[in-house]
Amino acid sequence: MTDSKSSPEKIRCDACPVMCYIADGRSGACDRYANEDGQLVRLDPLTILERQAVHNSDQVVPFLDSETEWTGNPVTAKEQFVTAVGAGTTYPDYKPAPFIVASATDGIDMVTVVTEGIFSYCGAKLKIDTDRHLGAECSVVRASGEPVGHVTTGEYGSQMLSLGGVHHLTGGSKKEGRVTCASLMQLCNGEAVELTIDGGSELVVQANKPPVINGVTEDRMRVGCGSATVGMFASQWKDLVDEVVVVDDHITGVMSEHQAGKVIGWQKSGIKVKGRRSTPGRYFQVAEPGTGWGGTNLQDPLTILGEFDIKIARPGQSMLMVSTTGEHFSYYELDDNLVPVELDIPARLQQSIARIEENCEPALCSVLFMGGAGGSLRAGVTENPVKLTRSVQQAITRVTCGGAPTYRWPGGGITVMADVSRMPDNSFGYVPTPALVAPIEFTLSMAAYEALGGHMDHIISMEDAAKGVMGPQNDHVLKGQLGVAPHIDNPWPVER
Repeated sequence: MTDSKSSPEKIRCDACPVMCYIADGRSGACDRYANEDGQLVRLDPLTILERQAVHNSDQVVPFLDSETEWTGNPVTAKEQFVTAVGAGTTYPDYKPAPFIVASATDGIDMVTVVTEGIFSYCGAKLKIDTDRHLGAECSVVRASGEPVGHVTTGEYGSQMLSLGGVHHLTGGSKKEGRVTCASLMQLCNGEAVELTIDGGSELVVQANKPPVINGVTEDRMRVGCGSATVGMFASQWKDLVDEVVVVDDHITGVMSEHQAGKVIGWQKSGIKVKGRRSTPGRYFQVAEPGTGWGGTNLQDPLTILGEFDIKIARPGQSMLMVSTTGEHFSYYELDDNLVPVELDIPARLQQSIARIEENCEPALCSVLFMGGAGGSLRAGVTENPVKLTRSVQQAITRVTCGGAPTYRWPGGGITVMADVSRMPDNSFGYVPTPALVAPIEFTLSMAAYEALGGHMDHIISMEDAAKGVMGPQNDHVLKGQLGVAPHIDNPWPVER
């Protein structure tokens, strides 16, 4: 009986630890490599940034073979940057990176080392623009019922999630790891993902799209906290209403007590607000967090008020209560018993509500890929990996992800973050270990690369890279190239 693992029609892929045996015409478990006529082929095209693209950006251009004359198309070498998207990996890590590309910028010889990193230590940080309460800090975030992250500290006008990480990828059940990896890849590739938060909300999140919270699409993030809103619009409300209360889960603002109101001569109203008074006109904990008024659980804002002071308040006194987004607002006048009675909002105040809405920015989800590149992929750059770490820490070497700029965290190692919306489409893949596959490029001067102990014998020209020429260490071929324009907000990767 023939051993299927050694059948001649199958080839073994060593691009990740799974080491798939791939039959002719089939792809491996990661859907990134295939067997075509006994040859290992990287299926996704190598993505090359083109400063002035001259062909359709969604057209895959086949690589020319070694006997075909190179015409210089699609653009000249100095206008190109080879990203790691579709480039292949260094696994099993002893070999140089798939592409080590020479270029020149402002008369300086440069080198860019290009590889697709296999990241077990990675995740995504999500900023969700909303003042609605999504869940308590440290609450578990789930996808398809599996834990994939947690709620972290809220920021100004936004809720924050931390997803992924090595413990979810490898420290739980196999299903947890698979779901975490799949969710990360979808998010980082700009796809929508459904999440649930224990004891909290159901979400649909997608990079650069409004969040959907409990089935409702969020339109705008808040203009500021309640105190900030009072401060910003105090003069615009003066002489139009006797009291303004801006309801907010964090800091509820009360105009007549707030310093902004006092400075412009606002008269006392006799109002009494429940909650913990911080400083004049600023109240904490007026209600529980929720999805109602100003990120509280309130449906009726009057529940945060006590009785008005009979020595100060008067019948007919007016009051506007409004949320920090302008989504919720109500107008009241005190009756003879100093009880607020809701009335239609007068025309004189409608403009101020519109002004709050105008000052609210559109609500979006931001997805930042975060990965630790301090491991074995450094061997693809230099035989002495710590030198790369020190070069990155000293800002001698620039790190990009798919040509997009990254933020490197201070301290030890190479831990970077990148905005996935500024990376080429479908920059991320996976291996079923499970781990995320992400593009990473290291760019530095030729002199610095040589001092680094880099793989100088494997440097190729930009022209060769554009033709798909790879170093002898690679046992696969590339399917084609995809020329794309760089993101409009990104600096050119090799320029300082």
